[in-house]
Amino acid sequence: MRLLIVEDEKRLARSLARGLTAEGFVVETVHDGAEGLQLALGGGFDLIILDIMLPGMNGYRVCAELRARGDETPILMLTAKDGEYDEAEGLDTGADDYLTKPFSYVVLVARVRALLRRRTRGAAPTIVLGDLTVDPAARRVHRGDVEVELTAKEFSVLEHLASNAGLVVSKSQILEAVWDLAYEGDPNIVEVYVSALRRKLDVPFGRKSITTVRGAGYRLARDGGS
Repeated sequence: MRLLIVEDEKRLARSLARGLTAEGFVVETVHDGAEGLQLALGGGFDLIILDIMLPGMNGYRVCAELRARGDETPILMLTAKDGEYDEAEGLDTGADDYLTKPFSYVVLVARVRALLRRRTRGAAPTIVLGDLTVDPAARRVHRGDVEVELTAKEFSVLEHLASNAGLVVSKSQILEAVWDLAYEGDPNIVEVYVSALRRKLDVPFGRKSITTVRGAGYRLARDGGS
């Protein structure tokens, strides 16, 4: 899931980005309303966290413009204002939810997940590969009747592999989907997460679901591993 944060308080934006990245999201941040609008229109984001008081173009205008152009990406508005008319104006311009500063980070994450669930509800998001079930909306994984506990990043790597089951997915494709284009660390970090998935999804069940294709990447079996 890709999130866009449009917030001019850079310290807050960095803090939110770090936290949401740790939750398994791919996050981009901008600090100007007009720039946020352009990025939102072309970025293919799953959700936008949008401050109201922004330089260049305020959050109300950004939201209204997105809706006027037919963009239905869920929008969670953030503001230091707390009047009922401010909230009404935000929702009237097309925002899906509204959170007043200062807010609890736990509450923000819950609101984000609720908006994403609402967006995917009815879209049959669950991926079934043999007895391996990956539910992106609930972020839960089962091997048969047994739930497998994964970290946020492990789940995101698995979700990308499961969405491309039967196909070879390169390290760079996984890095782009799960981390982001600006990732400058060791690309072998992907190997670490694939190994962790094998330990949790395969070893306890006597399966082999993820194959290494030398020089190309990884392939998740369509049947979930035999």
